[in-house]
Amino acid sequence: MITALHNLKLISGGQITDGKAVLISGSQIIDVIADNAIPQDAEKISLEGAYLAPGLIDLQIYGSGGQLFAGIPTVEALEQLENDLLSQGTTGVFATLGTNTNDIVEKGIEAAKIYRTKSKGAFWGLHLEGPYLNPAKRGAHPEKFIKKATLAEVKSWVERADGVIKMITIAPELQDQEVIDYLYSQGIIISSGHSNATYAQGKAFLNKPVQAVTHLFNAMPQMHHREPGYIPAIFEERPYTSIVADGIHVDFAMVRLAKRELGDKLFLITDAVTSATEGAYQHELRGDRYTMPDGTLSGSCLTMLKAVENCVKLVGIDLAEAVNMASLYPAELAKQTSKGKIEKGFDADLVIFNTEFEVKSTILNGDFLTKTT
Repeated sequence: MITALHNLKLISGGQITDGKAVLISGSQIIDVIADNAIPQDAEKISLEGAYLAPGLIDLQIYGSGGQLFAGIPTVEALEQLENDLLSQGTTGVFATLGTNTNDIVEKGIEAAKIYRTKSKGAFWGLHLEGPYLNPAKRGAHPEKFIKKATLAEVKSWVERADGVIKMITIAPELQDQEVIDYLYSQGIIISSGHSNATYAQGKAFLNKPVQAVTHLFNAMPQMHHREPGYIPAIFEERPYTSIVADGIHVDFAMVRLAKRELGDKLFLITDAVTSATEGAYQHELRGDRYTMPDGTLSGSCLTMLKAVENCVKLVGIDLAEAVNMASLYPAELAKQTSKGKIEKGFDADLVIFNTEFEVKSTILNGDFLTKTT
């Protein structure tokens, strides 16, 4: 059976197009055609003029719905996270573990291995943010758990994970080259974050082989005219770089600057957390932001679609390009070559939303999912 989605505004590849229909068979997009050329035998579904975009992709989020996977890493927390994100139009996620004890990290790995066999398909694996960070830029990460990586420990976690670790944030300036080379050889995305790197250090390791940067401007040295620091190196080397576009972690003027400098390498993350009263990360919601009990700013309250909306309304980025930042570019970094566009041969992972940036429905593997929030 072919399903034809029509009466829609198609967002894909940096363009918004009217008058198109998207044909889906099974879990795949089999064609994008003129809406007056829909096959007679197709099941037609009108989207009533709503936007149809690739499913959104969040490569850094810690928990949702009162279950903080990063603090208490359970299968149930991953299920809560996946279900909540699907209701928000996010069809791909790296669940994130922050700096913690070895026991918590290893419990997170085991939970992820179990959940990947049960996942609906939006859970792609783990992002380890730490513990191999620079304590000088620790942010909300507990200093007592931050350490330098050893090849033996990194190997033990990677082997235990059996492919479920997809990304790791480290401070490259503090790590031995053999650790970085090993992670790269395993196909794990290496991202520089919570780093105090100098301009020269950044120039030496970015794209050589550190492929990414975690939450631009946060937990890194700031620019200075005599000591340029790490940020100008990022702008010159242009690795894939994530940013938290909530106006709290980063002012929207700085998001605009980053977009101008990084172009198609800047992508959106939520860096989102949920309230927690146990474990190393006791996030408290105070007004429009989460903090640690001592007042330190922690993760965000964002959804991916809200980050897109902020980029459009408050940064001045075109909607189609803001969608790329939330879908295509993270898909490229994650080497998910059949995600992030609405084209023939791509996966039918899609989000339908209206002009008010309200999710109307999410499609995962060609199936309409009921929106739950």
